[in-house]
Amino acid sequence: MQTHDLQGGPLLIYLHGFLSSPQSFKCQLMREWLKANYPQVTFCAPQISPYTDRAQQSLLTLLEGFLQEPKRGPIGLVGSSMGGFWCTYLGERFQLPAALINPAVRPARFIPAYVGRALQPYSGEEETFCLSQVDVDTMQRVQAELDAPLESRYWLLAQRGDEVLDYRDAQDFYQGQRQTIEDGGDHSFQEFARYCDPIIEFLFNEQ
Repeated sequence: MQTHDLQGGPLLIYLHGFLSSPQSFKCQLMREWLKANYPQVTFCAPQISPYTDRAQQSLLTLLEGFLQEPKRGPIGLVGSSMGGFWCTYLGERFQLPAALINPAVRPARFIPAYVGRALQPYSGEEETFCLSQVDVDTMQRVQAELDAPLESRYWLLAQRGDEVLDYRDAQDFYQGQRQTIEDGGDHSFQEFARYCDPIIEFLFNEQ
């Protein structure tokens, strides 16, 4: 696990989608944008396992470690697709604000379609994964912890043209939270760069 010298400044944790990686386009875009515009913000993008129990435990360990840092500043979360789901899980667990980009809402509904299949990351790594019913059952238990009403602060960013997830599921789930829902677009969220600055404002400057 990469270590970070927080020095009291803000920390942004970016969580990538299912079978993606920290090398994804949006993750790298935000990393480079922060470096150029907000160098005082520490950027962390962990590799998230597609296995539910491993993902849950590694993310809890990561956040608990950061929260124990004596020099830590405010922490904000950004997540895309499945990463949006995990942001919501962590946001509720630790009361952290999060920006969610075309987020998955109830992943246990689509995980069964991947059970028993040889899965390879979209980012090109050679490692192969194979999910089992255990992953579905664990995800169902995790989902059960996210009953409404949501207690943390979220900003839903969704595009109606998402060909993978139905934006209406997220629209309903995050009812009462800040929402920006655009016509067109796709699951990658077209022209994401225009939201980098507003996301920083939402996570670290709004009360």
